[in-house]
Amino acid sequence: MTDATLSHIAIYPVKALDAAAPDRVAVTPGGGLAGDRAYSLYDDEGYINGRRTASIHSVSASFDDDGTAVELSAPDQPTRRFDIETDRPALEAWFTAFLDTEVELRGGRSGAQSDRAIYGDGTQTGPTIVSGATLRELASWYDGIDVVGMRRRLRPNLVVEGVEAFWEERLIDSLDEAVYADGGADGSAEFPRVRIGDVVLEGVEPIPRCAVPTRHPDTGEEYDGFRTTFIQQREATLPPWTDETTLAGNLYSATVGTRIPSDARDGELVVGSSVELLGDV
Repeated sequence: MTDATLSHIAIYPVKALDAAAPDRVAVTPGGGLAGDRAYSLYDDEGYINGRRTASIHSVSASFDDDGTAVELSAPDQPTRRFDIETDRPALEAWFTAFLDTEVELRGGRSGAQSDRAIYGDGTQTGPTIVSGATLRELASWYDGIDVVGMRRRLRPNLVVEGVEAFWEERLIDSLDEAVYADGGADGSAEFPRVRIGDVVLEGVEPIPRCAVPTRHPDTGEEYDGFRTTFIQQREATLPPWTDETTLAGNLYSATVGTRIPSDARDGELVVGSSVELLGDV
C-alpha cells in the first residue's frame, strides 16, 4: 500500500456542470471539499441536473481551479466568462436563454449543494473516491468509452492509483444497510478509514448510479445498454471483499462515498499524497 497515491482531484463548483481539477483542495469545517457543489441551478420544476435535463450535458464549463470563475459555452450561445458571485444575474440570464426557462443559481462559496445526505450530527457528505484501476476496468466494458470518459460519467472527487480495481469498496465491506440508512448518525457505527496525506476519511456508503453515466458527458446521447452491461459485468467481476450486501443490494453502483471526521477538517488533500488504509480493511 506504500505505493498508493492520490492521482486526481475533481471539484464540481456548480452541480451538473463540468469539474475543476485543482492540485490541492482544503477540507471545509463541515467536512466537505472547498468549492465542491457550492452552487446549483434551479428552474420552476426544481433542481436542474443531467438526469432530468439532458441538454445540460452540452454546456461546456471551464472553471478556475478554485471554482470562483467559469467560462461557459454551448450550442447557439455566446461563450462568456463569469465571476460566479459578482456576475450571478448575467450567469442566470445565460442559462435562461440556453434552456428557454427561467433559471436561478442557488448557493454560495461556503455552501454545500450535494444531493447526498447531511448526517444527523450536521456533518456534510465528504468526497467520493475510486481507484484508477476501477475506472479502467469499467471503461473496458464499453466500446468508445475511455478512462477519462468513464471518470467524467461517474464524477468522483478523488482518484487513487497504485491499488487494484474496486479497491475503494474495502472501505464499505464491513458496513450493513442499517448504517447506510442513517450514516451512523447515532455515533455507534465504526467506519473503515483511509488516510490521504494528513487527512483521514471514513467510507460510509456505496454510490448507486442514476441515468447520468449512461449519457455522453458532452452531448447527453444515451449509450444503449449501458446499465444492463454494467450490472452483468459487476456481477461477473465482484472482488472477494464485495457482494450485493456491500453494495446495499444494488449492483448498479460504483465509487464510494466518504465523510471526514470532525478532528480531520483542518487539512487539505493534495495530488501525489500517499494513501493508506487504516485498521483491518
